[in-house]
Amino acid sequence: MVTVSIVIPTYQRPKLLANCLKALLRQKFDRHQYEIIVVSDGPDEQTKAVINEWSLYDHPQIKYLPLPQKKGPAGARNYGWLNAKGSIIAFTDDDCLPDAHWLQQIVAHCNPEKEIAITGRVIVPISDRPTDHEQNTAHLQTADFITANCACTKKALIKAGGFDEEFEMAWREDSDLHFKFIHNNVPITKVESAIVVHPVRASPWGVSIKEQKKTMYNALLYKKHQDLYDRLIRQKTPVFYYCIIAAFLMMIAGWITQHQTLFTVGSAGWAGLTVCFAYKRLKNTSLAVSHVVEMVYTSIIIPFASVFWQWYGAIKYRVLFI
Repeated sequence: MVTVSIVIPTYQRPKLLANCLKALLRQKFDRHQYEIIVVSDGPDEQTKAVINEWSLYDHPQIKYLPLPQKKGPAGARNYGWLNAKGSIIAFTDDDCLPDAHWLQQIVAHCNPEKEIAITGRVIVPISDRPTDHEQNTAHLQTADFITANCACTKKALIKAGGFDEEFEMAWREDSDLHFKFIHNNVPITKVESAIVVHPVRASPWGVSIKEQKKTMYNALLYKKHQDLYDRLIRQKTPVFYYCIIAAFLMMIAGWITQHQTLFTVGSAGWAGLTVCFAYKRLKNTSLAVSHVVEMVYTSIIIPFASVFWQWYGAIKYRVLFI
């Protein structure tokens, strides 16, 4: 009888998924009492091929559930747990490596007869002089509740209503579920012994610019849970970014009007604040030439991209979040 169902959303990351599955198949847990549900966020032959590689082995049941079209990780997780046999649902990501005793610790702290949730410990190995991307990923270690390592009873998910599929990217959908558990009086227990390692995956140069798009979902989370957002996240107005943009606009206005003082003050302000931003990101991080150039370049773009997506989210979700 299946006790625990592990749900993993994925899309076209076969090598990462294969490593995650190997870790899950090494669990010190009765293989007949857990199942692994891999949900592909859209048709994905690469993922299907990875699952088929395990078809001849004696292991816990591995289900492959492809969504007909992309809906995002929230939609994929909902599809997974709604098709799960277990009364306990464990979540992790395809780029994670759960410890061999992970399921043991989850079951030990999660009574299937109750509405309860647990959050485990995430370890992000980084170098002594990490890149900006490594440092950002390392913040997962201090997050209150993330789907890289959490579990709950199916009863708790039903009560909270599962994941909100309006969150179409991997950002804030876990915080939304966390806040819904709080509002529905579902107790959340921190279990330090339920460990998942989250290696920093390779990222393209300048990835931090693309990541700014996720900022739009801060507005949605704020609209839904203003009280908890203010208390637990405490991130709203990017004042520093607005100062950079204001100085840049002053410089442009001075250039257009041929007002030398306005142009000089604006130029100095924009350049000084941008250098300060780049220095802050480079402090205690890698000083490799490629990384330094990346930080300078992205520090010029990020304030504008971040504010754009924050305003986009505020307009889209009709909430004063600027």
